[in-house]
Amino acid sequence: MTDDQPTDPAAAIAAAAAAAAAAPTVRQLIQRHHQDLTQSERKFANALVEDYPNAGLTSITAAAKGAGVSTPVVARMVQKLGFKGYPQFHQALLQELQAKVSGPTERRAVWAAEAPDSHMLNRFAGAVTQNLAQTFANIDSVRFDDAARLLASDAGLYIVGGRITRSLAEYAFTHFQAIRPRVTHLTSSPATWPHYVLDMVAGDALLIFDMRRYEENLLRLAEIAAGRGVRLILITDQWASPVAGWAEATFHCWGEIPSAWDSNIATLSLIEALIVATQEERWPEARDRFERLDHLFEMTRLFRKP
Repeated sequence: MTDDQPTDPAAAIAAAAAAAAAAPTVRQLIQRHHQDLTQSERKFANALVEDYPNAGLTSITAAAKGAGVSTPVVARMVQKLGFKGYPQFHQALLQELQAKVSGPTERRAVWAAEAPDSHMLNRFAGAVTQNLAQTFANIDSVRFDDAARLLASDAGLYIVGGRITRSLAEYAFTHFQAIRPRVTHLTSSPATWPHYVLDMVAGDALLIFDMRRYEENLLRLAEIAAGRGVRLILITDQWASPVAGWAEATFHCWGEIPSAWDSNIATLSLIEALIVATQEERWPEARDRFERLDHLFEMTRLFRKP
């Protein structure tokens, strides 16, 4: 065995997973290179995005047949995305799938296998900084502006989060409620959600937070709400919740840190950016609402005056 070959299989697997997490997803590569694809190649790319990543987890022959194109078309497209061939493309999708379903123990193994000797504070700061840069670099400004206008509209706004992200949903709710009327925070109990859906009408907005591991209850809620004409905005991770299939705007947030858990710092930063953009869309109505709200706070004497 040569010196450059890993002696620990677990460490090698963890290192490969870490490298996969840092690399752009296949979905993102398709977005970046979409304009360079031929019509036939785009047909396969669209089929893959519509059934992501399942459509690419089969053989090249089956993947081509499922999209209604030839195998050479698939081979050319994956090379344009930067892969040497279909096997490497297929492996990238498998690694994404593994990353989606990994739990805290597996996540810790990824970073612990290559943990540097530097202090945790430096490692954490470096990871968070990279997450912020990747998150904001992958935001489409036009889609962001469209989402802000929807959040600022007079239509009803509903907000919901999952097991971990419900605190982010509550944070967003507190701010949006100050900026505009008709904002509703769905409770943490899915059994109560039908009561909220009952009041949703076409044109209302539903802001959903769903990070890995993705929650079936949120997916079902998205399906039902979309069926009623509700417009969905999804905030998810870099791998994308299945809710993305129902959302008109999806924002990906990077969260990998040297921990058994993912970080929500980039997600919180995106939320605050949306809050600011929504506030500006509704100004001066929002300013008037802030002033009236401050007057009410003064009447309640909840806060100590400086």
